[in-house]
Amino acid sequence: MSKVQIKVNDNGSLRISGDVELIDAEGNPFETKPAFSLCRCGLSAKAPFCDGSHKGKFESVVRAPKPESSEE
Repeated sequence: MSKVQIKVNDNGSLRISGDVELIDAEGNPFETKPAFSLCRCGLSAKAPFCDGSHKGKFESVVRAPKPESSEE
């Protein structure tokens, strides 16, 4: 099984790649490809998938905390 990767795109979607199953609240599976994008802005007509509706209308830049450097 390949490791799943979720990339938080600047001002856009969540890009999912790897062996993952996407299901709805009732447990029904969505048909997905090996890599797909999930909507983060709530504007997509193809929810939960991204359709590009966020462009110019959604801003979010998220960064993981940088590890603290150890000084010796």
